[in-house]
Amino acid sequence: MPTWTRTLRETGVTDPELRAAYGQQRRLVRRFRTAEYLTVRLLLPARLHPSVVAAVAFMHETDERIDTGTREARGAALESWATATRAALDGATATDATLRALADTATRHPQLPRHIETFLRGARHEVDYTGFDTEEELQSYVDGYSLPAFMLLTCLLDREESVEDEEFVRRCRDLIEAMQRIDFLDDLAEDAAHGQVGIPGKDLEHHGLSVETLRNPTESVRARLGQLMAEQVELTRPPLSASKRLADLASPGTRPFVAALLEVQELRLRAIGRKGGGLVDGAARPSVPAMLGVLARQYRVARRTR
Repeated sequence: MPTWTRTLRETGVTDPELRAAYGQQRRLVRRFRTAEYLTVRLLLPARLHPSVVAAVAFMHETDERIDTGTREARGAALESWATATRAALDGATATDATLRALADTATRHPQLPRHIETFLRGARHEVDYTGFDTEEELQSYVDGYSLPAFMLLTCLLDREESVEDEEFVRRCRDLIEAMQRIDFLDDLAEDAAHGQVGIPGKDLEHHGLSVETLRNPTESVRARLGQLMAEQVELTRPPLSASKRLADLASPGTRPFVAALLEVQELRLRAIGRKGGGLVDGAARPSVPAMLGVLARQYRVARRTR
């Protein structure tokens, strides 16, 4: 793995202010997404590291800006951030380091700006989010917000020349649906404490559960939640299985990264299935040796393709 300084130099990022902006994004991502940062640095070609870091940092910054306050305040924050982002992409000098790095990344990846625009429009789903009543509302959230966010990353990855955009996006959609469901299940206890969860209300009601019962769980609640978790795990398996095709669509250089992402979701889903109703007490924890095994195995593959 090359040093960050060497990575920037070989990517052509030579301007001191721009290097500082990328460095700030790197520190941010390394802090709040340590495992993902390490995966990027070990498994992706070095020339993609600054761009991927900039895209992930932008997603995080957007989420941070629209995550707190009243709906009106979150909406106003989104509009202000979207205006600043569009100006930076149009060539205005950005005072924000996240936007300076993002704008530079957009010049290196011409496909990125349209995905940024789709993501900014879709972020309204997150501003308005108060949980879901139905499965249809969850699917609308995945289409409107989760997928556009995921495409900020995956549009940067190389793919086989014969791969059609439509097929690639379809498999990305499968994977992000699975990942979003896994996140909602894993975050159940934390989300319930904040008054809303990512499991549709109709599914909770079917098992005699509510956000309030999840906040004050009894053994009966844990037993019923265990049944619901088993159902939710089964709902997650089809899109996760379909998404495995994504590794075949990626180029050899980016395939280890995609394969690792897929394998990690499998480990997370199994951990959720094992914990079952205990998720009301906290997140599941996949086996650390298994996680490290995925990283080591795909790192060996990545080394062979370089």
